[in-house]
Amino acid sequence: MSFVQEMFQLDGQVAAVIGGGGVLAGSMAEALGKAGAKVAILDLNMENAEKIADQVAQSGTETMAIQVDATSKKDLADADEKIANTLGHTSILINAPGINSSTPFFDISEQEWQKILDVNLKSMFFACQVFAKNMIEKAIKGSIINISSASSELPLSKVFTYSVSKAGVNNMTRFLAREWATQGLRVNAIAPGFFPAEQNRKILTEERIADIMRHTPMNRFGEAEELGGAVIWLASYKASSFVTGALLRVDGGYTAMTI
Repeated sequence: MSFVQEMFQLDGQVAAVIGGGGVLAGSMAEALGKAGAKVAILDLNMENAEKIADQVAQSGTETMAIQVDATSKKDLADADEKIANTLGHTSILINAPGINSSTPFFDISEQEWQKILDVNLKSMFFACQVFAKNMIEKAIKGSIINISSASSELPLSKVFTYSVSKAGVNNMTRFLAREWATQGLRVNAIAPGFFPAEQNRKILTEERIADIMRHTPMNRFGEAEELGGAVIWLASYKASSFVTGALLRVDGGYTAMTI
């Protein structure tokens, strides 16, 4: 085995990807599978979860699809048990559920505000409670990777509640990294820049795209596959063993841009 393979291979690891039926999280799941991890795809949409699981399985690894409501702690606990009974105990958790809305600030209803916070933030809180508890109790050297956003530090227009929720993800990531640093469990976040997907296409008007490109030094959108390297690095205990509480930006330079 080469040095690079030894540093980054994930053989023997079990990954749970919450929100794994989506485009970006699905691509992350495929990268984990290609690196040798067994992968469980958790999503509210079972059809999407099964589709991604089939794609991951093409790399030759074991996979499974589980329908979960990520805002339900019971659903997550049941899923963790199913994964343990089928693939083994989870050692890598990808927290990637997410919804968005472009509702103007004064028109945001309490229902919409709460739903976005529930899906984007509360779900990660529950998932960390469920999966991290088992990792710590079983002395597993685990890696939790929360999916944040470029809007978590530089609030974006038209996505107020989404930006608030992602700022919460950053804070929770750092807090839990500090709490579990001596227990073999690392907690980090990835902040993607602009990766066109179904949830944000509706607000990507020609004018907004032009604004994004002016603020992105690489002058293009990201491709889903470009998140794979960051995920594998943070998931690998050997490659990132001294990394916790970090926010890794994969944004084409978006958050480095001023004028």
